[in-house]
Amino acid sequence: MEIKKELDGNKLKISLVGRLDAVSAGDLDKVIQNDVNGIEELTFDFAELDFVASAGLRVLLVAQKRMNKQGTMKIYHVNEDVMDVLEMTGFSNFLDIEN
Repeated sequence: MEIKKELDGNKLKISLVGRLDAVSAGDLDKVIQNDVNGIEELTFDFAELDFVASAGLRVLLVAQKRMNKQGTMKIYHVNEDVMDVLEMTGFSNFLDIEN
């Protein structure tokens, strides 16, 4: 998976390309742990994300909990397959998803 970051003041946009699975979730977790300090608006662009597994969902949960304390988090451009996973797991109920 490729992680693209765009920082604009206290706003961070993270674009994910490929698969967010057990192999790549650790990389995204490191970004969340290291790059979200002082961020008030975190956005994820899933336009090029093909797949999300449970390990990836855990990282999104950690990111959401952190942003609940310091700002907002939104997810954009979720494809049908990824949305199915988010809906089946109940994540769509608490993540702010806009297409």
